Amino acid sequence: MPTSLCGIPVDPALVKAVLPGGDSLASATVKPNGGTVRCNLSVDGKDALSLAQAWWTQGQTTATVSQGYSHTDDGTLSEDERFVHTGRAGVGRTVSSCEVSEHPEQDLYTVVETRDTAIDDPEAIEKLLVAYTKAVEGSPACR
Repeated sequence: MPTSLCGIPVDPALVKAVLPGGDSLASATVKPNGGTVRCNLSVDGKDALSLAQAWWTQGQTTATVSQGYSHTDDGTLSEDERFVHTGRAGVGRTVSSCEVSEHPEQDLYTVVETRDTAIDDPEAIEKLLVAYTKAVEGSPACR
């Protein structure tokens, strides 16, 4: 298990908890548009997990943003309303101080989504989502 996923430090135990078993792990960084960076993990050549950072217009809520991602319907919303998650996916909003000149008047959100239909663990998804969001807040993505 790597200690960093596409440049973001992540506790390997949190990642392992939402991956299927297998022999080999590979990661690839994808930038599908100007505001999104996605880190895709595959196990034994099969898509297993996607971690993303996406800029959204300021003023959105985490619940609204989560509607743009699969498997977050009817998710649990955190008390501070920064995170929403299910057993398969989650969306988190970074702190308001996370600002970069390339994305004025936008908020950075993180997305964690398992690609393995056998994974359904709300607690593991929540732990990885919160840890990944905090790691992104401390990364160059927020400076």
